[in-house]
Amino acid sequence: MRPAGPDRRLASGRSVASGRGPRIAAVAAAGLLAVALFARTGWLGSSPAGAAAAIAFGVSVGAYGTMVGAGGGFLLVPALLVVYHARPEQAAGTSLAVVFLNALSGSISYARQRRIDYRAGGWFALATLPGAVAGAFFARLLSGRVFDVVFAALLLAVSALLLWRPAAEEARAGGIGPVTGPSRWHRVERLADAGGAIFQYRYHLPTGIAVSFFVGFLSSVLGIGGGIVHVPAMVHLLGFPPHVATATSHFILAISAGAGAASHLALRHVLVGPAALLGIGVVAGAQLGARLARRLRGAVVVRLLSLPLVLVAIRLLLR
Repeated sequence: MRPAGPDRRLASGRSVASGRGPRIAAVAAAGLLAVALFARTGWLGSSPAGAAAAIAFGVSVGAYGTMVGAGGGFLLVPALLVVYHARPEQAAGTSLAVVFLNALSGSISYARQRRIDYRAGGWFALATLPGAVAGAFFARLLSGRVFDVVFAALLLAVSALLLWRPAAEEARAGGIGPVTGPSRWHRVERLADAGGAIFQYRYHLPTGIAVSFFVGFLSSVLGIGGGIVHVPAMVHLLGFPPHVATATSHFILAISAGAGAASHLALRHVLVGPAALLGIGVVAGAQLGARLARRLRGAVVVRLLSLPLVLVAIRLLLR
């Protein structure tokens, strides 16, 4: 069966619009400039330049995080630790509040594209909630150095996973293939997006629920939102097409990050000023990221996450 409509080349994993390169390069360049300004100005709101740099950094984080379905917490937490010198629980709480805004904005765009699997997303989101609340309390027990090492180890493990099976990502980019019928614990889904691309896949529901509980806890402890774990887990362990995994992960992220951020806020772990400035940027950036994600091949979406994770991990280990 061949997908129909304007997204046929996208679903089959072939090359897409030639204009994607300059757009992604522009986002990357803006991100590097924002990071430079962010690092130079120091405190997020100490000056107009600092506030502008924080908003610009938020735009880049929102665009990049939405493209890969990760929310951007893996970039926010190191920035808050290294530049703002926040305590681990403050970095986690502030990041999670910003990630919630990013995920909410990005989910609206992905809903318009009709790439969210609401049935799987609903089950997985519910599974993240207990862990998200518990993780907010556990975050206070991690010292600064332990937090850095744990966070860096997680980033390196996920980046290795993303580079390990590129052939599998290419094969699943279209979501069309031999799919057996449902069983007691397996679900079979067929999803047609707004552009006419068809995705068909089968996943094991209990495995997805178990992974989601772990993701909810880990994301709340580290403030990453969980997308850097959820997207590769949905692709490699559960067999979701990367584009569906990215969109559905963002939907899950909006729910789990909201619960985790509320818990951190109640515990006074959220730096409200920095969260507001970064939040303004990520809401705008998420809309840009969702549009760019439509123009990328499935395997490219997943691989985009790997290299920055290695760089951030090294920076944390050397801090």
